[in-house]
Amino acid sequence: MSDDAGRIVASGLTKAFGAVKAVDDLSFTVEPGSITGFLGPNGAGKTTTLRMLLGLVTPDAGSATIGGHSYAGLPAPSDEVGAVLEASSFHPARSGRNHLRIYCTVNGYPRRRADEVLDLVGLAGAGRRPVRGYSLGMQQRLALAGALLGDPAVLVLDEPANGLDPEGIAWLRRLLRELAGQGRTVLVSSHLLSEVQQLVDHVVIVNKGRLVRQGTLAELADRQDTVRVRTPHADHLLTALAPAGANGARIERTGRDTLRITGMRADRVGDLAFTAGVRLHGLVPESGGLEDVFFALTAEAGQEPAPAHREGH
Repeated sequence: MSDDAGRIVASGLTKAFGAVKAVDDLSFTVEPGSITGFLGPNGAGKTTTLRMLLGLVTPDAGSATIGGHSYAGLPAPSDEVGAVLEASSFHPARSGRNHLRIYCTVNGYPRRRADEVLDLVGLAGAGRRPVRGYSLGMQQRLALAGALLGDPAVLVLDEPANGLDPEGIAWLRRLLRELAGQGRTVLVSSHLLSEVQQLVDHVVIVNKGRLVRQGTLAELADRQDTVRVRTPHADHLLTALAPAGANGARIERTGRDTLRITGMRADRVGDLAFTAGVRLHGLVPESGGLEDVFFALTAEAGQEPAPAHREGH
């Protein structure tokens, strides 16, 4: 087996639509046996990147390969890559089972495979129902079933938790973890940062079409200190910390006498407070979560990111 088997590599990807450069010299790698979160604020270029990876958009420059080949160059793409970019391309009158059986016929899979993947995604009892009666979460499950028909080594999923209830999200997390544990490559684009943090091993963060940071969650948290401060002179401390905010630290007023600073070590906060003559009643460092890291890094890259609960690319 090639060393590149299952590995996703983007190298210098660039794509402009008119005067708008959606993706700008973007490079990153996604390794087999792991789940990688592909994150960025609205308009960061995530969906355009995934579409270039899957051969749906032609890059202006650079390349995207899966197992060392472009998607179009794969001998049997559906056997090697399962992708979900949207969960709405179903005929409403067709049953979920028949929808999958059509893909089985097109790709030369045995018809029983449709029932196998329906069972895998928890739709065995709904497979004979028309898709028009499916909830958004059920449509997401059906789309994932279609991606799994060829038993692919690589999964590329855009917002796979959209429409799932908490139980469904927990199920998705278990399933993707099991698939990655089998040595598959899983790339997940999502705006649900709290869920991504519980799911992924690595993250690729992009902003304005460019790579901001790539690494494990632990590596990113180590680079992004968060400090909670309590002081009776919060206004004075805000003034003392203002230059740090201009240099990329994220400073939030969380209460009348409390602040939260992301992107600065506790000892540095203490030094600045001492120099400004600000008395502190509390200075507590904490590990930054993915949301803290995401907001700090994307803001540092020069754009105020969209709120984490909003959907879009």
